[in-house]
Amino acid sequence: MLNMQSEELKPLLKEVLHELLLQERGWLVDLVYEVMEDVALAKAIAKAKDSENVARDEIYRYLP
Repeated sequence: MLNMQSEELKPLLKEVLHELLLQERGWLVDLVYEVMEDVALAKAIAKAKDSENVARDEIYRYLP
């Protein structure tokens, strides 16, 4: 069985993560983009929570 100490595993884990991120860069970019969208949506929901409701017709008036 493999018995490594924390200090021995740290550089190995860093190297593995580095290689993974280099090989799967597109995946990481997509993940960061999705997280940013989720944060923006959560902020918008929180901000709108305390605002007054608007009728559907009023919204459609501004849409083409």
